[in-house]
Amino acid sequence: MNKKVKKNASSYEKGTKNANSRKSVTGKTQKDSLKRNQKSRKKPGKAAEEKYRLNRYIANAGVCSRREADKLISSGRIKVNGKVVTELGTQVSINDEVVYGSQKLSIEKRVYLVLNKPKDYITTMDDPHGRKNVMELIKGACDERVYPVGRLDRNTTGLLLFTNDGELAKKLTHPKHGVQKIYHVFLDRKLQKPDFEKLTEGIELDDGPVKVDSIAYVSDGKKNEVGVEIHSGRNRLVRRMFEALGYKVEKLDRVVFAGLTKKDLPRGKWRKLYQKEIGFLKMIK
Repeated sequence: MNKKVKKNASSYEKGTKNANSRKSVTGKTQKDSLKRNQKSRKKPGKAAEEKYRLNRYIANAGVCSRREADKLISSGRIKVNGKVVTELGTQVSINDEVVYGSQKLSIEKRVYLVLNKPKDYITTMDDPHGRKNVMELIKGACDERVYPVGRLDRNTTGLLLFTNDGELAKKLTHPKHGVQKIYHVFLDRKLQKPDFEKLTEGIELDDGPVKVDSIAYVSDGKKNEVGVEIHSGRNRLVRRMFEALGYKVEKLDRVVFAGLTKKDLPRGKWRKLYQKEIGFLKMIK
């Protein structure tokens, strides 16, 4: 039994000041000093003139990763100051107008939020049926535009990360990085030992074979509740695995994502990530 999965599934809910000094000088020396001070004094617009590689600018605008940004540039889908730019390595400043499709891009402060998603909310941005959307739950959390990282289906609850950091979002959802996800699964009946072993060894689904990274009963008394760790991002994977073995998932709650937990975060509430958590996410290879 994996104690780590069991524990997570059962106990998831915890300028420098600048100083300026001047020297007294007279005559010509005083004039020279004044000129030097005027030249070195920071002008209001100087920070706005900092140059960025175009792919970095696009990634920092939350559109996609730098690698994908290179593809957008090469395919002629990016305009700078009204002209199509296809040359990789092009540099821009925040005073330049960078457009992708009909969207004018801008570099925003990076924002990272976690939400304890309740049931009956969808993560899809465009829904023709007008169902409740997770964006409603984080309204007013920040001025920047943030998006959910990955997805949780309507009936799945638990931890959902939001950010405008396109590069990080891409990394966390790409299968090659093997990002950890732990779910608390409530079944309609006890999980039998043979099926427990099948999930560990691997089963065949319509879209290919799959196996859990780890599985454990949440408690000795409730064999219908298990903690499951996976890294695959395939759609509705946990539900489909148990359905393939004849079980019905009555409730599914994501308790861990990429090392983040929803401890002490009530259902339907959000919080900003701590700097330490952001640093950990960026270290994922």
